[in-house]
Parts: sequence; C-alpha cells; structure tokens
Amino acid sequence: MQKNKKPRQIRITVMKMACHQDLIDRYENPLPQPCTMKLGQVFVTEGWDRPKGFCTSAWDSISPFVMVLAHGGQNIYDGWMKNPRSAMISCNDGFRPVTFLLETLEEDSVEQETGMAPPNETPALPGIRNDDVSS
Repeated sequence: MQKNKKPRQIRITVMKMACHQDLIDRYENPLPQPCTMKLGQVFVTEGWDRPKGFCTSAWDSISPFVMVLAHGGQNIYDGWMKNPRSAMISCNDGFRPVTFLLETLEEDSVEQETGMAPPNETPALPGIRNDDVSS
C-alpha cells in the first residue's frame, strides 16, 4: 500500500483584472463590496483549504485546477502552458473577471514564498524567473 503524499503547495498570482463597466451599468445590481483582489497579489495554498483573504467565488472557479496541480497533475488541457506544472485560470465573474496564474511549488521554493530564505537562493519554476511577479 502506498502512503498518501502531502499535497504540494500552489502559488496563485493575480495576473490580470478586467472591469466591464458597460455590463455593470446595464445589468448588475449595486454591490456593497465587489472584487477585492489586487494585481500582483500572491496566495499560497495549503492543501484543499482556500487561502485566507481569497475570494470564495474565485476559489470555486479555480479550486479544481489547484487540486489537480497539488496532487501532481501536469499538462492540464493537453499542454497549453509552457510550464506543465501551471495553469492560467479566470474566475467566473462576468463583470470583473480576474485571471490567476497557478504554479506548483517545489518544497524548497516555499521558503522563498514565506520570506524565510534570501531572494534568488531558491530556484524558480522552469520558465519562471523569481522577479517575474511582484507580490
């Protein structure tokens, strides 16, 4: 019998944000607090748990992809990403869609994400430089 491995951590980075004001004006009821994501904002998953401060609706959209990557999945949708251990997924908000880059973290790169190791001491994911994304 094989032991269950701990799921890998996944870095979720807010890459793009759109706002379709014409659709909002025409169709949406006013919201007291629409999307609170910030461009460049970074979250790191801990298993199946939604990261603190992460939009519930966006999590519902991306969590299946997070789980595939966290459990070692690669080449989602037959290799459309240059990095096979990543995915570019958008939330389902038709008024303010947010695009997220999901990246599988290696155990040693988690230290850098948490600020525990000096910058550039931990290798980045293939094809991703450590300074490509601001936090």
